[in-house]
Amino acid sequence: MRARRTALSAAALLIPALALTACTGGSSSTSGGSGPARAIGTSPLQNPDGTKPGLAPVSSDADRKAGRDLISRVKTAEPGPRTGYDRDQFGPAWTDNVDDVPLGHNNCSTRDDLLSRDGTKVEHKDGSACVVTGMTIYDPYTGKQVQFTKQQASRIQIDHVMPLSYDWQQGASAWDKAKRVQIANDPLNLIPADGSQNASKGDSGPATWLPANQQIRCAYAVRFAQVSLKYQLPVTPADKKAMLEQCGG
Repeated sequence: MRARRTALSAAALLIPALALTACTGGSSSTSGGSGPARAIGTSPLQNPDGTKPGLAPVSSDADRKAGRDLISRVKTAEPGPRTGYDRDQFGPAWTDNVDDVPLGHNNCSTRDDLLSRDGTKVEHKDGSACVVTGMTIYDPYTGKQVQFTKQQASRIQIDHVMPLSYDWQQGASAWDKAKRVQIANDPLNLIPADGSQNASKGDSGPATWLPANQQIRCAYAVRFAQVSLKYQLPVTPADKKAMLEQCGG
């Protein structure tokens, strides 16, 4: 999987990616930061590469305007056909073998990276510094704290903010596979969230699906726009209109 990568526009990258500590093998452990930033997440306006925890509301007038300004830069296009789409077109689920995105090649699966990013009181499998077996996590899509265990793993699923089928129809069908693997494993495009919310979303854009937690909807729209801009993928006109509306536009 060393095919030539389509270059991402430097203008679309808001800041360089922040390096995180690599996950390497070790003994069982409990980890996780404390304080309000990790407890409820980070505003997408202060987290343009997706390496900081979660998704916090965008609520002040100034920040909502900044959100609208960012969303206004998103290009629009009607979706292409879904023909040929398959999850495998975006590589193995949660592969660590991904280049040029934060957390790639750190010896942990993408799923475990995201659970560790957003969870508190994180517990790992014996002998592993990666495999998450328990934690407390704030779900921004419902606004609730969730006690997660490996035995009930489906309670928290990893949402692709821009769904992969949506990406395919908006232009990813023409990408090489390596770039599709990037967007499928880029923490900017990934939010651990309530499993039923993720299931109800499917491959919908913001015009037809928004998180149940209304306080997070502007932040969700901003994050959708950040992914769109980074990967130069247009959204549908209806989705852009809905995104602007969530931030008061």
